[in-house]
Amino acid sequence: MAKETGTSMIAQNRRARHDYQIEDRYEAGIALTGTEVKSLREGRASLAESFVSIDRRHEVWLENANIPEYLNGTWNNHAPKRKRKLLLHAKQIIRLERQIQAKGYTIVPLSLYFKDGRVKVEIAVARGKREYDKRQSLREEQDRREAQRAMRYRNRRG
Repeated sequence: MAKETGTSMIAQNRRARHDYQIEDRYEAGIALTGTEVKSLREGRASLAESFVSIDRRHEVWLENANIPEYLNGTWNNHAPKRKRKLLLHAKQIIRLERQIQAKGYTIVPLSLYFKDGRVKVEIAVARGKREYDKRQSLREEQDRREAQRAMRYRNRRG
């Protein structure tokens, strides 16, 4: 059997990019059971309302991520919203702990994807946006879109 290469996206947390200002990104492995991987290969996962926590033993956990039960699974299927351990180097975990000590910072999952046949999670240290920050970023996005539209129209006419 040929070895799988490349990356393929499974799920994204678009709400995180809207609600938080992304500061620093990390790629982490994730400890899964067999039926979870099979369910992910079907493209069934959701990162909405999920978050990352670090416990007293310096272990990083992905919590509240929904990976639905595998449809062809048997009685030993997995629980859809269980805590899943994230695999990071010790230095990365220490760096993450230091960064979230500051007020307003948290760790959020951004995306879940396959990379060379293994499931990876992109996590980020993020700072929560206030309501006026969200309005400002929406206004900037809208202005950028209008400028692109105007450029496209101008280039088509010429």
